[in-house]
Amino acid sequence: MAFNYDKYLRLEKMPTLWCWGCGDGVILKAFIRAVDKLGISQDDICVVSGIGCSGRFSSYVDFNTVHTTHGRTVAFATGIKLVHPDKYVVCVAGDGDALAIGGNHTIHGARRNIDITLIIINNFIYGLTNSQTSPTTPQGMWTVSQKAGNIDPTFNACDLGIASGASFVARETMLDPKKLEKIFVKALEHRGFSFLDIMSNCHINLGRKNKMQSAMENLEWIDSITMPKKKYDALPEEEKLNVFPTGILKEDKEVREYCDMYADIIAVHQGKRKVITQDDFAKKI
Repeated sequence: MAFNYDKYLRLEKMPTLWCWGCGDGVILKAFIRAVDKLGISQDDICVVSGIGCSGRFSSYVDFNTVHTTHGRTVAFATGIKLVHPDKYVVCVAGDGDALAIGGNHTIHGARRNIDITLIIINNFIYGLTNSQTSPTTPQGMWTVSQKAGNIDPTFNACDLGIASGASFVARETMLDPKKLEKIFVKALEHRGFSFLDIMSNCHINLGRKNKMQSAMENLEWIDSITMPKKKYDALPEEEKLNVFPTGILKEDKEVREYCDMYADIIAVHQGKRKVITQDDFAKKI
């Protein structure tokens, strides 16, 4: 039986404005299936998106949604989550949105371990504004802002998530929608900051300007630079260069979640409990 997406979509916004062959639609559908699988009410979830191709995500889903400014998705989501700690709060941001102008908010959202799911749709380029270099653009690739080839070192987004303290970090690509759906389920179930690097194609503004003339060629390139973590871990160190492991890269259920700690602070100021000690923050969720 075919899955009915209509319940979760704002049909008046269809068809989407995404380019033909864009991976954003695959990611959108996998996310909707994950929400449905978990039985989450549409009233109990808020999707926050910023500016960029991924920013349209919040326009298309029939949940509580916020379409905010470039780089501020995690900041807005933090406020929403603190006011509504019982709701699911999801950020959808591009690689530029989450890692460049929004990098500071991403770092501190992860550091706080607030219960937000951050979905970074990583297409390696500023696609909406016609091909400027983004933080994840591979070194050597052509962009309109570096026409002689990108000289910036290739950036590993998940390394940032792990180093910043996110308690759940994972990477997948839109090449396998079933794996993508499963990783969304895991991330939504996780109590804490979930950092997801989802690699997708931009064959219009990255691929065809770098000798990948079709969506399929762009997807084949993504497939060539990724592999499951178990297989990646078995590689000699020299063969890991410019290869990105997929799957769950970190899962820590021992770290306390920020809203829970914030509730303790409120209780102290209301005189409902004694002053909090460092040991309180170290307790398991």
